[in-house]
Amino acid sequence: MDHPPPEGGGAVITLASPWLLLVLPLPLLSRALLPPHREPRPSLHVPFLDRLSRVTGRQPGEGASVPVGTLGRRWVMPFVWLCLVVALARPQWIEPPVSKALPTRDLMIAVDLSGSMETKDFTDASGKSADRLTAVKQVLDGFLSKREGDRVGLLFFGTAPFVQAPFTTDLKVCRQLLDEAQVRMAGPQTAFGDAIGLAITLFERSTMKQKVLIVLTDGNDTASRIPPAKAAEIAKGKGIVIHTVSVGDPRAAGEEALDVPTLQAVAAESGGIYSAASDRRQLEQIYEKLDALETLSTETVSRRPRRDVHHWFIAAAFVLSGIYQTVLVLMRTLRFRPARAPITEGREVPLVS
Repeated sequence: MDHPPPEGGGAVITLASPWLLLVLPLPLLSRALLPPHREPRPSLHVPFLDRLSRVTGRQPGEGASVPVGTLGRRWVMPFVWLCLVVALARPQWIEPPVSKALPTRDLMIAVDLSGSMETKDFTDASGKSADRLTAVKQVLDGFLSKREGDRVGLLFFGTAPFVQAPFTTDLKVCRQLLDEAQVRMAGPQTAFGDAIGLAITLFERSTMKQKVLIVLTDGNDTASRIPPAKAAEIAKGKGIVIHTVSVGDPRAAGEEALDVPTLQAVAAESGGIYSAASDRRQLEQIYEKLDALETLSTETVSRRPRRDVHHWFIAAAFVLSGIYQTVLVLMRTLRFRPARAPITEGREVPLVS
């Protein structure tokens, strides 16, 4: 069973199965408890042993010789055993902690794409005249860029609502999809209540504690099958807070008219706020207010990556054992290499041992 990483911020080495170190004294216990290895063999071959025994009056007896290990073997073999046992205990390199911020809130933004959003009564970032949707996209883009730590979804509605982006932490994708939005791509009318209903369906799959819906519209509800007030009541029961933002001139009439009482009632029913934006500056102030209102309680998780390094110890044991055996072979070769007699003046000079 893996043990939890140690406290602290530095990199350390730990053992996944430290209890396996209990086998370290096994060779010593074996030497102390088990009988020594015996291999009977004649130590000396004498053809006339019987005659020699009669002459000397002594009988041959039994003896034992105990080979003594080399100094290198006494140090190398225990170290190799130590490396193998440590490798068996699975040493792991615990790296410094890596922290990651977890999303704690689902934020759905519903944007009205009805025909009235092409009315040019706003200004863009350069101060030039722009339609309502262009101004909304520019200001909303800045708002989305600050949503780090949120899961953001994008919903468009006109005659019918549809999901443009499900909840995601990829804010870059949401901003790109918002930039590609066009007036009337969801139909010319305004289905405000149905947009809230679709958002409720999406929030039902959410496990976040905070659920926020921001609805941005410039007209009254002309195409919904469910009244906005009823949709807001259902949202409240689901724990969804709805902030409503009206865009455009409140004095407009017809399809471009604003149903301010309905927008206010929806926000109040769910515990949200209603804001009116008749120009770009007011729209920016609304999002600044939402930034301050919807403070994010970040939640972070920290983990320390682990890397198994048992192969280091196996390699050390293999290399050291190989070097030791190679040295032994070379020493034996040099020790038992036959000496050749030097040749002097055409005749062989015998070696004197």
